[in-house]
Amino acid sequence: MVEVIGAGMGRTGTYSLRLALETLGYRPCHHMSSLGEREELIPRWEAAVRGEAVDWPDLLTGFRAACDWPACSFWRELAEAFPKAKIVLTVRDPARWYASAHRTIYHFMARKPGMRGLVMRLEDTFYPSLARRRALAQRLIWQDTFGGRFGEPEHAMEVFRRHNDAVLAEVPADRLLVFDVREGWAPLCDFLGTAVPTLPFPHVNQAESFIRTAALRRRKVLTLRRVAPEDGSAIR
Repeated sequence: MVEVIGAGMGRTGTYSLRLALETLGYRPCHHMSSLGEREELIPRWEAAVRGEAVDWPDLLTGFRAACDWPACSFWRELAEAFPKAKIVLTVRDPARWYASAHRTIYHFMARKPGMRGLVMRLEDTFYPSLARRRALAQRLIWQDTFGGRFGEPEHAMEVFRRHNDAVLAEVPADRLLVFDVREGWAPLCDFLGTAVPTLPFPHVNQAESFIRTAALRRRKVLTLRRVAPEDGSAIR
C-alpha cells in the first residue's frame, strides 16, 4: 500500500527522495527507473497515459511510495486512491530545474532529428524496453505535460510553476510537505514521524550518472553498428 506520494516533477531531487524514503522503510519506492527494473510495469503505465481506467492499488502493488514521472503526473488520482498517504512536493528553482531537465531527460529521451535521431533509433532497436520508456515519456512528458514546447524555457518553467501551484492549492496543508532535498533528513522525518537515520541524506547527483550511462550506451551502439559519428555516415 502506497504511504507516500511524491508530487514533484522529475529533476527536483526525486531520485534522492526515492533513496531517502527507502532508507526510512518506505521500500520499494516507485520511480521512473522502476520501469527499467521491472519491465512488466510499462504496459500498465502506457494504459494509464492513454487515459484508460486504472486500478491504482493494483498497479502499484508492493510499492510503499511513488515519486518522479510517471507517478507525479497522476498525483491527484494517487492522492484519491490512497487517502491516507502523505504527499511530498519536491521543489527547485525553476531555472535550475529547467537546465537540469534539458541536459538530461530531454536531451537523451525526447525524439530528435538528424544524426542524434538516428542513434536513438539504433538504441531503440538494441534496447526495446528503452524504446517503450522513451515513447511513454514522449507522450506523457513532452506532449501531454509540456505541449511539445519543452524547448521553450519560459513555457516549460511556467508549466512547472503551475504544477507546483496546483499541488499547493489542492492538497490540505496537514497532508503536504514542500521539500527541498538540500534540507536533508529533518523536515522529511518530522513530516513522516520517523527517526532521523545516522546515515547521511542521499544527495545523489543523478544528472552526471544519467549522462554517463547514456553516453556509454550510445558508444556501444555506434560501435556495434559501425556508425561514424564524425561524418554522420549511413549504417554499413
